[in-house]
Parts: sequence; structure tokens; C-alpha cells
Amino acid sequence: MYLLELAGEDDAFAAREAASAATDVSVVAPGLATARGISERVRGLAYTHRASDLLGQTEPDVESARALLDATSFDRTGSVAVRARDVRGLTGIDTQTVERELGQVLVDRGFAVDLDEPDHVLQAVFSRADDGGTCALGWLAVESVRDFGTRQPTDRPFFQPGSMDPLLARALANVAGARPGRLVVDPMCGTGGVLAEAGLVGADVLGVDAQTKMAHGARENLAHLLGGEPHEGLPDPGSFDTMQGDATALPLPDDGVDAVVFDAPYGRQSKIANRDLDALVAGALAEARRVAPRAVVVADRSWAEAARDAGWTITDRFERRVHRSLTRHVLVLTRPP
Repeated sequence: MYLLELAGEDDAFAAREAASAATDVSVVAPGLATARGISERVRGLAYTHRASDLLGQTEPDVESARALLDATSFDRTGSVAVRARDVRGLTGIDTQTVERELGQVLVDRGFAVDLDEPDHVLQAVFSRADDGGTCALGWLAVESVRDFGTRQPTDRPFFQPGSMDPLLARALANVAGARPGRLVVDPMCGTGGVLAEAGLVGADVLGVDAQTKMAHGARENLAHLLGGEPHEGLPDPGSFDTMQGDATALPLPDDGVDAVVFDAPYGRQSKIANRDLDALVAGALAEARRVAPRAVVVADRSWAEAARDAGWTITDRFERRVHRSLTRHVLVLTRPP
């Protein structure tokens, strides 16, 4: 089993993204989940910090953590470092004391301490919920690449207000199944933020937008973000292209792509009349179902009824609060067999 340390405040959404890189993901405490298996795609997750080989779980206090480590057998030698974390400050544990106490257990078992370049890192993670708490111990297996701050929308060659932040864009791409060998299409691509994140985890991407200016700007951004060397720990970036076009009539064959992802126009911000917006999203959902077996849709309101009318099955739905006046609704859709 593996321990996943989740990021952000929405554990259900983080776990859903983690399921794109791990199997049998289950939230066990705030900020923590377990998984039966993991893949190297954990490196590309937005809302998972790291995965560890789980040694066990116990009560969220120093004595219990030490007793668990003392009683656990493992076949490792060399140098170690202990990293303790109090998830969201929920337990009030003194992490320095934890690191010192667990480090002493390991020293007593023949390990040397190396805080800079250890052979092994022991993660000690503490969390608490209303119905109890936990301390989970595990050997660090893989960490996600935390480079999202280098891709802020305002730093790109082409910027428009309202562009999605790269963390959420990466998560949406992962939930859609972006990975090497898959083609992801955004029929309302805007500045290309979701496609950039899908491309950075190795997927080939195609952006379509009704406005020529946006299609050209998205291509400029994709060239900027995907045209260089791979980001450390991630696959080679996928290929990319954009075009001006209609989201309700894509120039693609039936089942021609692996996934569709789009951020629907927001009613109060869009120049489209509400009645036309309804028709646009309904048409885009129907077209997405024609070309792909899965889709992820984001909007300022739920399009669940329209998605069902278009023939989709809703497998997951989330609400992501951005600020007081904006909540993003996320629908994860699959096409019935």
C-alpha cells in the first residue's frame, strides 16, 4: 500500500485526480489517502504532493509513532532523513520532536542520518478529523513536480483576464486522462491553459476556439510552454495545434480523440445571450460525446442536465470555490458502452 499526501482543501477532488496515477485511492483522513498501486504519473499530479510506501498507521502522537516504527521491520540500509508534517496544523504535533525521536529509532537500527542527500526519506504525517486522527509512516517513493508558479497566466506571451490557474488546469487534464500517447481536445480553448498542462504530462493536444484571436494566442502560449525541454521528472511534452472553429461541429472523426476538456463560457462574463449559451454548451457536449469516450467540463454553474441530455454518464461532480462570487462546477463524464 502507498500513502498519498494530498494538496489543497478539497480531498475528494484531489483523490479523483490521484486516481489518474494510482489505483484504489481512498481518503483516510484530511489531507491523506491510500492507494494500492502508483505509477510515475504521480510526478505530474497537481493536488498530490508525494507518495510513500506505507509502513503503517497509528495514533497521532509522538509515542505511538515511535512505537510503530520500532515494531516495523524493513529491509533498507544506508542514510536516512525523517520528514514530519502536521496536515493543515490539525494535530498541533511538534514536528521537530517527531523527526528527532524517529531519527533516533533509525540510528539505533544502524542508519546514518543525512539531511541533505539521504538514501531514504521517512515521511511521518499527522492528521486529525472529528472522528479521530492518525499518524502514517512511509518511505518516500515519488514526489510531484511543483513548478506551477513558473507558469502563471500573466507570464505567458498571450494573456486574457479570467485565465485558469495552472494547478486546476493540470488537475482537470489529469482527470481527463492526459498522458503520453493520448490526444486531448479543448473545443473552447481560450488561452490554452488546460491544453498546456495536458501537454506537459505528455499528451498530444488540439485547441479549437470560435475567435481567431484566441486560437492564435493559444498556439503562441503552447509553443512557449511545450516547445522547450521536458520539465524535470515529466515526460517529453506532447505535440500541439490550434484552429479557429465551432465547438458544436468539430472537424474530427467519430471516436477520433481520447478526451475532451472545456471551460464553458460564464453567463455573466460572456457576450453570448443566455439562450444561445445554453444551445452552445448543449451542442458542445453532444459533439464531445461523438468524438471522445470521456470529457471534463468546467463552468460557473452545473451543466449536469445538459450533459445527461447529450447522452453522458456523470461519474463525478465537484464544486470548486474560487472566491465569494465565483464557484467552478466540475463534471467528469463518460460515455455509456
